Amino acid sequence: MLAVARNSWALLLGMLLLMLGNGLQGTLLGVRGTAEGFSTTEMSIVMSGYFVGFLFGSRMAPEMIRRVGHVRVFAALGSFISAVLVLYAAAPDPIAWTLMRIVIGFSFSGVYVVAESWLNDAATNENRGQTMSLYLIVQMIGIVTAQGLLNVADPGGYNLFIIASVLVSVSFAPILLSVSPAPMFSSTKPMTLRRLYNTSPLGFVGSFMLGLVFSAMFGMSAVFGALIHLSVKEISIFVAAIYIGGMICQYPIGWFSDRMDRRRLITGLNLFGAVVMLAGAAFEGNFLWLLVLAFVIGGISNPLYSLYLAYTNDFLEIEDMAAASSGLIFVNGIGAIAGPMILGWMMGHFGPYSYFTYLGGLLAIMTGYALYRMTRRPAPAVSETSHYSAVSPTSSPVVVEVATNIAVGQALEEEGNTKL
Repeated sequence: MLAVARNSWALLLGMLLLMLGNGLQGTLLGVRGTAEGFSTTEMSIVMSGYFVGFLFGSRMAPEMIRRVGHVRVFAALGSFISAVLVLYAAAPDPIAWTLMRIVIGFSFSGVYVVAESWLNDAATNENRGQTMSLYLIVQMIGIVTAQGLLNVADPGGYNLFIIASVLVSVSFAPILLSVSPAPMFSSTKPMTLRRLYNTSPLGFVGSFMLGLVFSAMFGMSAVFGALIHLSVKEISIFVAAIYIGGMICQYPIGWFSDRMDRRRLITGLNLFGAVVMLAGAAFEGNFLWLLVLAFVIGGISNPLYSLYLAYTNDFLEIEDMAAASSGLIFVNGIGAIAGPMILGWMMGHFGPYSYFTYLGGLLAIMTGYALYRMTRRPAPAVSETSHYSAVSPTSSPVVVEVATNIAVGQALEEEGNTKL
């Protein structure tokens, strides 16, 4: 791991700065929008805009790269990000913010595709797994640290928006100065949605439902905190607890995933999360209780994303895994667009604590569907299942495809050792 860090430190530093800027702007908008008097519905539409842009960006970035190259795409989209981050404070209007969130979501998606393809190109077959694990850790550290930056200036002013813009601008330097020309990024054509659903109904439905969970959780958590009158410091800690939960629980859950029926693990995680979230909606506790809820939902939902990918791969031939992963990303993105708007409507009509009702309800639905699917066909033998690879919901298709290839390589290596 240390050798990987030495060889890729500049790329990883650039990605850390990118995540600092992105993590700060997401939480900052939730606090600032509420202070500006935006309604919950208006804020939910603003937050959905990012996921609209992100979905289209992930689909269009490969074609842009093929036309003008990695460096030009990276520089152009990075310029858009820096400009929009400053313009947020200059135009505090729901419509303007929604349009800017679409632009920034599109731009971040394309930047991730380029930067992550460079990172993948810098890795070797021997250290690619460690490189992607280190990248996931850097992502989480960046987002968690960004929540602390929320406290260095007044969210009602310009300074925090300028800080986010500077962080993104500075992130380009270590990335652009450390990379050699990257090979052209070739996107994988996804499966048809019908075939993907027929292959793994649980993976398909679960990925869509998790899109509803992720976008609402990450997009509206700061809005929830502002509505219940948490301080800026408390909001930053609350949001950070979500990501810390995901970072800590990803690998233990992955260990269990490779050693048991994944449907049982999926069912158990969803059931536990549903019970805890619905308890959070029913019993409005103190701030410590809110941190427990944040840690639980982050610790459950992040590994579930990787679990659904791994479970779907259990029913696929190796040559179809990348296409299926691309399809699941699209399905997840469709759910992500709707999530904040549904939650915003609920919070506007039933109060802020319907935040937990929404999350608990979705987890309960996933529990029921997982139980239903367990009655429809037997589980594959544990010895024949694909490996679990940790993947962040914020990763581009590049990382998801690389993680799938790593899991395939591990499976083939173990199969070869078994035959020997």
